[in-house]
Amino acid sequence: MLLYLTDYLMTLDSGFRVFQYLTLRAILGALTALIISFIIGPVMIRKLTHRKIGQSVRSDGPKSHFDKAGTPTMGGALILVAVAVSTLLWSNLGNRYVWVILLVTLGFGVIGFVDDYRKVMQGNSNGLSAKAKYCWQSLIGLAAAVFLFITATVPAETQFIVPFFKSVGINMGWFYIVLTYFVIVGTSNAVNLTDGLDGLAIMPTVMVAAGLGIFAYLSGHVEFSKYLAIPYLAHSGELIVFCAALVGAGLGFLWFNAYPAMVFMGDVGALALGAALGVLAVLVRQELVLVIMGGIFVLETISVIIQVVSFKITGKRVFRMAPIHHHFELKGWPEPRVIVRFWIITFILVLIGLSTLKLR
Repeated sequence: MLLYLTDYLMTLDSGFRVFQYLTLRAILGALTALIISFIIGPVMIRKLTHRKIGQSVRSDGPKSHFDKAGTPTMGGALILVAVAVSTLLWSNLGNRYVWVILLVTLGFGVIGFVDDYRKVMQGNSNGLSAKAKYCWQSLIGLAAAVFLFITATVPAETQFIVPFFKSVGINMGWFYIVLTYFVIVGTSNAVNLTDGLDGLAIMPTVMVAAGLGIFAYLSGHVEFSKYLAIPYLAHSGELIVFCAALVGAGLGFLWFNAYPAMVFMGDVGALALGAALGVLAVLVRQELVLVIMGGIFVLETISVIIQVVSFKITGKRVFRMAPIHHHFELKGWPEPRVIVRFWIITFILVLIGLSTLKLR
């Protein structure tokens, strides 16, 4: 939005040309989202507390969590507001990638909001039924996948890129829609499973978003993409503004969500942020890099699958509790230790993901 204003101001003073640079708009996007979070955060927490929109705690979970009962939830709405406003202000609104990722993120946020609302306001412990939730996620995921497929202008936009290898791009045809659907919906649910401890999900999300933002910027630059032997995607560079806004909003939310949390993210945030990461990976054609960078999300999901399958087949549980972060808690790890160690692991995995830019 402000980009159009600076276009006009450039006719008056050439100094306003600086706002055309992606890097500056990304920095301003991050700062804007951070400031919005700091301003809205306390107000939102007071409102949630006043309306008694509090978190319920599993009776079979770690005893250290019992004190968290009643802590305001649905704080993920703060992230979505900050990201949406910042993105609309600083990005090029004529870029279809921007609208796809923004609409998908907000769409999944609405699903999470309905789920949270039914849990905490209507007293329905199950929230939105699993069938209904998956149905709406599938609808949005498929709509995004089909739109991206039919609007693709160059083969690189729908190829499957294999990291660590130069110029390995597999033409997927219609299978692109299937892959895109599973990446978006799968990542959304994976981040949701990870959101179980104070700050556990948001920092890995911030780090992965920052890593994918670097891929977006480099992929959208002719010279950089050629030098690094990655697909050139003409309009992907604009995504760095969204990524920066997500980083700023995420850090702003962490200010209130750090242990001991003043507010929880809720499904409204977790489902939306996971979907955002999935769309980012698809748009920059780095689905496998997302698996590497988001290794913690993958681990959390696999731990749940293993636990369910093992119990159904043998009647025994592999972990003391799933997702796996609860397993470590029940083994005696203090909550902050689990959180920080998972952050450190994610930082390492993001660096490994970024290394694929050169190790080819």
